Amino acid sequence: MEASLPKSERICGKTAVAALFEHGKHAGAGCLHSRYILREDGECSRILVSVPKRLFKRAVKRNLLKRRIRESYRRQKALLGPGVDILFVYTPKEVLPYDTIYADMTALLSSLSSARV
Repeated sequence: MEASLPKSERICGKTAVAALFEHGKHAGAGCLHSRYILREDGECSRILVSVPKRLFKRAVKRNLLKRRIRESYRRQKALLGPGVDILFVYTPKEVLPYDTIYADMTALLSSLSSARV
């Protein structure tokens, strides 16, 4: 698996997002909480990143956190494997450094991959 994040690996469309909220399971690690759903088609895993406007009013901070979450996922997506749709939600009220987000992403992806087996 190459270390990029093309459009095909991002969730878009109301039906896919609605399915995550209706049928998705919960998981969390540190600063990240997630909802995920296993797909039967076995194609590449897809993600959606959310940083609440309620916690961060300025778009600059929200975009910074979304970039950090996407980058930490991109570098470790091989841990997860194919066929999963995931919504990542950032929950703390302060901007955490990239190293902390990366460590929490590692814990979250490893717990999701162990839950699949």
